[in-house]
Amino acid sequence: MVNNKGDDNMIQVGILGTGSYVPKKVMTNDDIAQIVDTNNEWILSRTGISERHVAENEDTSDMAVAAAEKALDMAGMEKSDIDFILVATGTPDYPIPCTACRVQSKMNLPMIGSMDISCGCAGFIYGLSIAEGFVKSGMYRHVLVISSEILTKHIDWSNRATCILFGDGACAAVVGEVSKGYGFCAGDFGTDGHAWDAIHIPAGGVDYPLNDEALHNGDIYLHMDGKKVFISAVKNMEHTVLNSLAKAGLQKEDISYYLFHQANMRILLNLSERMDLPLDKIPKNLDRLGNTGPASIGIALDELVRSHKVNDGDYLMLAGFGAGFIWGSQIIRWKSL
Repeated sequence: MVNNKGDDNMIQVGILGTGSYVPKKVMTNDDIAQIVDTNNEWILSRTGISERHVAENEDTSDMAVAAAEKALDMAGMEKSDIDFILVATGTPDYPIPCTACRVQSKMNLPMIGSMDISCGCAGFIYGLSIAEGFVKSGMYRHVLVISSEILTKHIDWSNRATCILFGDGACAAVVGEVSKGYGFCAGDFGTDGHAWDAIHIPAGGVDYPLNDEALHNGDIYLHMDGKKVFISAVKNMEHTVLNSLAKAGLQKEDISYYLFHQANMRILLNLSERMDLPLDKIPKNLDRLGNTGPASIGIALDELVRSHKVNDGDYLMLAGFGAGFIWGSQIIRWKSL
């Protein structure tokens, strides 16, 4: 029997609407080959990425608003219906204040609570879990969960190991009460802080403030140990997925779709093989969008929903892994919107 995290009298919480957004500008592998020593075949064979979208004259908050408005529209809600805003991002508009404040302002929402979440590429899943707790407790009725990332402004475009991977994008979900037997069933979360520097931007914080040395050394850009990331991502996403399945009392075969963080095609293929999951159960968008960080999961979900591929009662597994290392998963029993 599925564990819906409570007794029969407890509020069941799920997703009432989804939205996503990517910038208009498209950068192909051939475009990148004009900047660094690479080519389309080399990038495609190592990452599965053909192109990505790149933000130009827009901020993280602008993309967040665009995705959020689509989610509200799908949910059939007014802005006044939202009680709290959560924004998962590692690329905020400013270090201070939080990007969620700018989203509240740009959307002309009431003076409701808002906050940012910094949980790497698992941020959207963490945001959904926090929102679930807010609604289940009765504190709020409707929580707007957003993930928005402009990663292309934080990479060194002369480093072909990282510049080929990332794209910009945003996703959103309205979280609220759903019918009994639907919604979030189980979740699992974990951290390995010993690997904090496997994906990080060295400069810009208290430990290493911005200065001339940081600029000269390129420490203002994203640094990544690709091999370490690959090994840990596969191991821990498999682990968290199995934990959520066990908590929900479900088998792998019960899940209609596995929405993994879209980091690299090799990771997705490895997870498919290790867990014996059919590839048609693993939606993919990284070929068109690159790695959009935590937004990749929500974008994949929104694309599934809008293409009418998710049916009432389907079980969906969401799983993410990112800088920290930090990871998490959640199972949702889908209620048709």
